[in-house]
Amino acid sequence: MYSFRRFAFLLMILSAAPLSVLAQSPTSSSDPAVVPPNQNPSQTQAPAPPSTDNRNGQVTVQSRIRARREQRRAQAIHDTYSHTYEAFVGGGYQRLTPGPNLQHLTMYSWDVALTRYWNDRLGVTIDGRGYYGTAFVGLNSTSVTRPAISHYDGLIGPTYRFYMRPRYSLAARVMGGVAHSNFSSDTNGFGTAVLGLYPDSTSYAISAGVLGEANVSANLSLRLAPEYFSTGFGSKMQNDYGFTYGFVYRLGK
Repeated sequence: MYSFRRFAFLLMILSAAPLSVLAQSPTSSSDPAVVPPNQNPSQTQAPAPPSTDNRNGQVTVQSRIRARREQRRAQAIHDTYSHTYEAFVGGGYQRLTPGPNLQHLTMYSWDVALTRYWNDRLGVTIDGRGYYGTAFVGLNSTSVTRPAISHYDGLIGPTYRFYMRPRYSLAARVMGGVAHSNFSSDTNGFGTAVLGLYPDSTSYAISAGVLGEANVSANLSLRLAPEYFSTGFGSKMQNDYGFTYGFVYRLGK
């Protein structure tokens, strides 16, 4: 009986040993990462960098703000310069030589013009103006030393805006036409030859200038335009300089 108990106890110990070994072996979830035989542990993949979604989101928002700002600016430019017509009313200043041996004099003018635009940049201008001044002819056999003179001009030519902003613009303009002088009306009947003035005549007129405009509103602006002006009084080419200034009113769509 005693031998049977010893045999049963020994059998129980032998059967419990494999269970103890299995319980002490590590599971698959706690195993270290398996390194392939052809790869060193130092060559394992580095962790991914932190996400940049926030930065990308800020860049996207800033891009949208800039795009909307540019859209508003383009719309303001189009609203200002898409008018079909521009009417100009103003005056001018010019330095003119009234005779072959006389000095330059200052002339002041009225100036009206109408421009028909075919698009935001290109148009055709019709311009009419009259210049008035007093010529100093020096001492002579008559009592006339400072006769009043004038000339009147009609011109036409293209106008091109080369720089446009919502508040201001720059344009270039070239015009040609005719000029009529009235130099003898204040000579007391002595005529222009005695006083050294060019004779009354109708000649060509050429104008080239740059138009600078500051916008008060989409329809109204102030203009200042430096100008080269040439005429052919006395069968000689006069190269005169000056400027025009005034108000521009835009109308028509």
